[in-house]
Amino acid sequence: MDELSINNAQIIVDKWIKKYGVRYFSELTNLAVLMEEVGELSRLIARKYGDQSFKNKESSKKIEDELADVFWVLICIANQTGVDLTKAFHKNIEKKTKRDSTRHIENTKLK
Repeated sequence: MDELSINNAQIIVDKWIKKYGVRYFSELTNLAVLMEEVGELSRLIARKYGDQSFKNKESSKKIEDELADVFWVLICIANQTGVDLTKAFHKNIEKKTKRDSTRHIENTKLK
C-alpha cells in the first residue's frame, strides 16, 4: 500500500464526500459523529485493555477500524472548516516542543 500524506487523505475524503456522500454533514453533526466514533473506540479499548469484558459480537470489532473512523470524521471537520491538517500538525508539534521539551523528561512519574 502506498504511503498516504495527511494532505492526500484530505483530498481523498473530499472527493469521496462529493461523489458518494452528496455533501458534508453540518459541522455540529460531524462533531456529534466524532464523539460517537471516539466513544466506540473508547468502548473497545476499555474492553480489550481495561477491566471490562466484551459483550456478544463486540470482540470482532477492530481498533484499526475505529481509529480510521475517528480519523475520517476529523478530516471531514478539517475540510469543511478550511483547516490544512498538515500545517496544523506541524504547528502543533512546534508548540508542544517549546512547551514540553523537558517536562516529560523531568517527570519522575515516567521513570
